[in-house]
Amino acid sequence: MIDKYSIGVDYGTESGRAVLVRLSDGAEIAEHVTSYPHSVIDETLPVSNLQLGYDWALQHPNDYMEVLKQSVPSIIKTSGIDPSNVVGIGIDFTACTMLPVDANGEPLCFKRELMSDPHSWVKLWKHHAAQEEANLINKAAEENGESFLGRYGGRISSEWMIAKIWQILNESPKIYEQTDRFLEATDWVVFKMTGNIIRNSCTAGYKALWHKKDGYPSREFFKSLDPRLEFLVETKLRGEIVPLGTKAGSLTPEMAEVMGLLPGIAVAVGNVDAHAAVPGVGVVEPGKLVMAMGTSICHMLLGTEEKQVEGMCGVVEDGIIPGYYGYEAGQSAVGDIFAWFVEQGIPSYVKEAAVKEQVDIHAWLEKRASSFLPGETGLLALDWWNGNRSVLVDTDLTGLIIGYTLQTKPEEIYRALLESTAFGTKKIVDAFNSNGVTVNELYACGGLPQKNKLLMQIYADVTNLEIKVADSKHTPAVGAAMFGAVAAGREKGGYDSIVEAAKKMGRIREETYRPIPENVEVYEQLYREYVILHDYFGRGPNNVMKKLKHIKQGLTEKNKGKQKEAAR
Repeated sequence: MIDKYSIGVDYGTESGRAVLVRLSDGAEIAEHVTSYPHSVIDETLPVSNLQLGYDWALQHPNDYMEVLKQSVPSIIKTSGIDPSNVVGIGIDFTACTMLPVDANGEPLCFKRELMSDPHSWVKLWKHHAAQEEANLINKAAEENGESFLGRYGGRISSEWMIAKIWQILNESPKIYEQTDRFLEATDWVVFKMTGNIIRNSCTAGYKALWHKKDGYPSREFFKSLDPRLEFLVETKLRGEIVPLGTKAGSLTPEMAEVMGLLPGIAVAVGNVDAHAAVPGVGVVEPGKLVMAMGTSICHMLLGTEEKQVEGMCGVVEDGIIPGYYGYEAGQSAVGDIFAWFVEQGIPSYVKEAAVKEQVDIHAWLEKRASSFLPGETGLLALDWWNGNRSVLVDTDLTGLIIGYTLQTKPEEIYRALLESTAFGTKKIVDAFNSNGVTVNELYACGGLPQKNKLLMQIYADVTNLEIKVADSKHTPAVGAAMFGAVAAGREKGGYDSIVEAAKKMGRIREETYRPIPENVEVYEQLYREYVILHDYFGRGPNNVMKKLKHIKQGLTEKNKGKQKEAAR
């Protein structure tokens, strides 16, 4: 019997990766990573010296195409397989990563007359400059008693589609007017492969306020925000919305040539990285929370009914696995926090010691941080270096460490930062449990679980739950490949449902992380203190973080003005 394959392409924050997966058992035959040539655009536009504002994060659409041009041909060549045995392609993306396109589906930033306007570019998921718009959406929804608000934990994020669209309208009406449609980047890449613009129910539901039964918020609500938004849904958000696993179309001859494949291969509708990871670890039933752990964490959970949970990023029917309600929560910085500390907070002697021991700095710090017992560092941190996604949904919150002394060492700070992210996850788990969406065990995937054993043991101890770890380094890509196999269907050698695909292709390691009772006891004490700090700084009694951020923004803009004046 000839083996059949599917390709999963996972688009991350800094790079994209393609994985060739065997359909019979989920084995990863080949993989290739392409770094984005333009990376994250957060200082100046590539086409000019235009300085971007505070909390901006853009990307270049051509970087996504480079992944298809480089990584897909590479895995076909490396594997040596016959391209005729590839039956499906699926992709996943960070979200909400969105862009304005014209009537032909081309990004506005490709137009010479518009490319100098930053609003014509892709807005990456972590573009937080639409916070003012998000605040106004939340206020209006609460005042109007909008039913959709409860499905998103009571707060709409500045990272999501509607806030970003409104920012464009407010700051660049010209770009808004010339936009034919606002698309998720995952839907745009699928369009480039198939020629069909089809919206997926996952990003529409979690990031654009769409509901399977109710649709988008009403025309009246959008009008109450801004009269210019009254017909947003019928115009710039128009388009068919279909469930995950749906075939968006077939690979066009043009793209097949670019990707080293054959025309006609089934292409699944787009997906979100964390959501694709759920079947990637074989989870297709409630009670199992999947943590996609990387620069940030997305927490994914299945339920049998729609419930309201504080701070969740959304609950969408069929949003992860058809037949279930998919719940999402998250932390907007995890790996990014550890990377920040290594890049910005490490003394030279640590760097020199790591070089001498021929290990990277993370490994050096992990080894020494492992020697401390829970609570021994005397430090406690809040994990808000990039704001708080869940449960407070507030990008204006910032990081905090308490307990410093003149004897505090870098490895102690590092451990406190690891612990802070675990406490953030426990807050999310507690929110689900207290609202009737049960969490019985944890699954972890992404880069961090593969690299940092101390981190995973801390998570098990803090949450008092066993953690199972994905066998793959590229779980979202494997999940995307599964959906590609479903788009192809059994007749073409794929599968007829994602549940069937996950049972055959989902893989986890034999090794698990189990809570250590004496550690659990100490962490319960520390977690109580974490909650006190969490509520004190995050729920209003002390707004010092926001005040400091406001002062900083004002003075930064003033200083930029002075520098421009001096340059003249």
